[in-house]
Amino acid sequence: MATMTETSGATIEVRDLTKRFGDFTAVDNLSFTVQPGRITGFLGPNGAGKTTTLRMLLGLVRPSGGSATIGGRRYHDIPRPSAVVGSALEATNFHPGRTGRDHLRVLADTAGVGTSRVDEMLELVGIPAAARKRAGGYSMGMRQRLGLAAAMLGDPEVLILDEPANGLDPEGIRWLRGFLRHLSAQGKTVLISSHMLQEVEQTVDDVVIIANGRLVKQGAMADLHGDHAQTIVRTTDLDALAGALRVADVTTTARDGALYADTSDLRLIGDVALRAGLPIYELKGATTDLEALFFELTEGTNRNLGSTAGSPSPQAPATEEGTTR
Repeated sequence: MATMTETSGATIEVRDLTKRFGDFTAVDNLSFTVQPGRITGFLGPNGAGKTTTLRMLLGLVRPSGGSATIGGRRYHDIPRPSAVVGSALEATNFHPGRTGRDHLRVLADTAGVGTSRVDEMLELVGIPAAARKRAGGYSMGMRQRLGLAAAMLGDPEVLILDEPANGLDPEGIRWLRGFLRHLSAQGKTVLISSHMLQEVEQTVDDVVIIANGRLVKQGAMADLHGDHAQTIVRTTDLDALAGALRVADVTTTARDGALYADTSDLRLIGDVALRAGLPIYELKGATTDLEALFFELTEGTNRNLGSTAGSPSPQAPATEEGTTR
């Protein structure tokens, strides 16, 4: 794998960000922070305003109110944006008759980057053999890799990706996860929008969840499961173990063939079971997975974009300054 320069990322700050399309509010007073050296997942149902937010962050859509800055500056105020921010919002923003290498050469010339960087990025994303093939013949996964190579041309401090795992096979998804981890370990700021919740859970350090253009949850993955620690334990006699734990001042609830004990002290439960002469078949901390948390926070919030007066249709091409998603 090609090497990249050790760098320090820039903080992304979204403050009271709002975007209206006529009477329709796509993003509503949204605020969140993305820290350097961490991978942040940007999540929400279709129509939640994720892509509109990313477009405002990249200066492609003009906000109706609030601010979106990278390293304390709006995108348009960054002198050499390609050296600060790399982005891939679509996997189709290239000429289908141009080869992958030529596509990157055009972008490199525009960004003032040497052509040697082009081959380095093709190697980095794993498509050097496809460099001479016309991009119109690329699979979706190859298009995603080409878009990622384009985003990395300027060796940016910040990487913003919209649905980067779309079209990737399991091997490609695993590669992407390792690649993003490599970038964050260098101190880069990584923000990814995705609907693949199980993959996000294995990849990101932090999540920002929005619905109807509004923030519903932000935090570190490790802290999103709440303060009420529980442990799941399975044994041959749930009633006997529940009684033994009650003596140890641990309350329990039985469901789905297991005990849910109101403690995170696995050693305590193991010691109590041992004294009670009960075998333990399973003993683990109980956590809420990201998918369950996502649907708990967003269920029933998905808006019908086509039914709101003045709102852009989700199938329509970009109007005026962008589309919602």
